[in-house]
Amino acid sequence: MRKLPSGRYQVRYLHAGMSHTAPDTFKTRADALAWLSTTEADLLRGSWVDPGAGKVTFVTYATDWLERQHHLRPRTVELYRYLLDRHLVLTFGDRALADISATQVTAWHRAIVADLPATSPKAYRLLSQLMRAAVKDECIVRNPCSVKGAASEDRKDQTIPTVAEVQALADAVPRQYKAMVLLAAWCSLRFGELAALRRDRIDMLHCEIRVTETVTELTGGDRFAGAPKTAAGRRSVAIPPHLIGVVEEHLRTVAPVQDALVFSAPEGGYLQRHNFRHRVWLPALQTTGLGFRFHDLRHSGLTWAAASGATIAELMHRGGHATSATAMRYQHATKDRDRAIALALSSLAASAPIVPAGASSAHSRT
Repeated sequence: MRKLPSGRYQVRYLHAGMSHTAPDTFKTRADALAWLSTTEADLLRGSWVDPGAGKVTFVTYATDWLERQHHLRPRTVELYRYLLDRHLVLTFGDRALADISATQVTAWHRAIVADLPATSPKAYRLLSQLMRAAVKDECIVRNPCSVKGAASEDRKDQTIPTVAEVQALADAVPRQYKAMVLLAAWCSLRFGELAALRRDRIDMLHCEIRVTETVTELTGGDRFAGAPKTAAGRRSVAIPPHLIGVVEEHLRTVAPVQDALVFSAPEGGYLQRHNFRHRVWLPALQTTGLGFRFHDLRHSGLTWAAASGATIAELMHRGGHATSATAMRYQHATKDRDRAIALALSSLAASAPIVPAGASSAHSRT
């Protein structure tokens, strides 16, 4: 400790062989000693962080953190950059990491929920992820993101296409995409997996589809095929027997070349989501009078699989899910299934032996 010409006190201390200076000076010697005692306690507890590290601005740390995430897929990087630029940097950008408080995070979250309720969970998850990384990097002591339920998305009960509606949509799209609609539903395949599917990935001898690639599409329209996001995404999916004829006809008439894309754009190459939606999907919805997303076909397939008795592990495999929580999202109650349960309960009641009331009471007294 030393007294400066200004009359204030400056303190320094050693940690891991390095000398550190307190970020502020102190008016009195007692204040300086109290700060040193607190710092010594933090060092002993292992909760000390370099005060200088916490002075790094949020935008500087976030930019460096994102550049270090080499495992992220391009689409995820694009999403993170959008969330940072549009929803996080504007509020926290010039603030030092150590100065971001739970109160500030709560106020920011309250504002974004009011304006953009659908975006707020994604932005909050990214902010919390960044601040957790800052704790791990010993830039701050604790994560200021503590808003209960802020990271959860409101998943309302959703209506999914029925078997009849899926067939109606398959009949309404151009012939070269009929099998695509049916496979999206009955094999629970994602749009990107279908867009990347090549003929030699369909094993008609064993009636299964090997999912080894998926098409990623960026906002600018660039498309490229790569491995699925998780190891669980690489899988073999059995084709239901009632689709075998449809698939065989499609391969014979639309994709006869062995290594060709099974479903391609009219001009060739990978399908583009935007073009498919406007040229194929929306006209089919108008024809049928339905109002579903293409991804809802996958919801239907996994829901039907659950209703048929598939276990969580089996649903995870069929859907290419890495966690059981993700697989559970696709299990939607249906009126048909609920009615079947009600009928089964009645059958159980009807098959139960009838015990006279007196006999039951006597048994109870005994």
